[in-house]
Amino acid sequence: MIADAVREELARRRMSRQALADRARISISTLEKALAGSRPFTLATTVRLEEALGKKLRGRAPDTTARSPAAAGFAPPELGSYSRPGMAWIEGAYLTLRPSFGDPAAIYAYRTDIAWSDESSRMVFREGERLDAAFTQFGEVSAPHQSGHIYLVTNRHGQHRLVVLSRPTIEGSLYGVLLTLQSGRGSQLAPVATAIAMIPLKRGETAPAGRITRGDPSYERCRRELDRVKADGFAVLL
Repeated sequence: MIADAVREELARRRMSRQALADRARISISTLEKALAGSRPFTLATTVRLEEALGKKLRGRAPDTTARSPAAAGFAPPELGSYSRPGMAWIEGAYLTLRPSFGDPAAIYAYRTDIAWSDESSRMVFREGERLDAAFTQFGEVSAPHQSGHIYLVTNRHGQHRLVVLSRPTIEGSLYGVLLTLQSGRGSQLAPVATAIAMIPLKRGETAPAGRITRGDPSYERCRRELDRVKADGFAVLL
């Protein structure tokens, strides 16, 4: 299939879909819809892609070897159809910061690990080092090319929790918004949205965890990182 051939070339060359669309002089919307199977590859589009890639896409012998999604190295369409090489930059451990729900002046810190899952053929995340371990979240990473944003999605029996993150900074940091449920009195749960920052951790680096209050040695650094969400326009909180 032409779509498989294009994805293979994108992964091999570590080229973005936008870059290919620009080189082939077609719209990114046309390329995305064709790769997703919602519209066919026209002859004109196919010819332009072949010229851009310097490779013939038509008349390829079908691959009769059964391949699992993991062997293909692509996430499913509902997560953005990204390739493992194309998302390798996001793998690693992050210091995750958000305001403390119990003390507005404090910051809550924990660890988030992101890695590729061969079993499910997608990037997955898992939180760790949380004081409230019972609320530890884990799920999958969505990365649609259209917006360029990253989504950390938790879905447990239909109950969702979502983190929307910006494109990474030059340091690899991610900033955005967390949408979740806050535990109130008794069994009451209330929707809440708040700023969140994810700072890459170096190998072996020990990061602060738990509630960080004024006077803590790491407080000012963590406060600066969290304040960047609004100050630098990574998210708008109305």
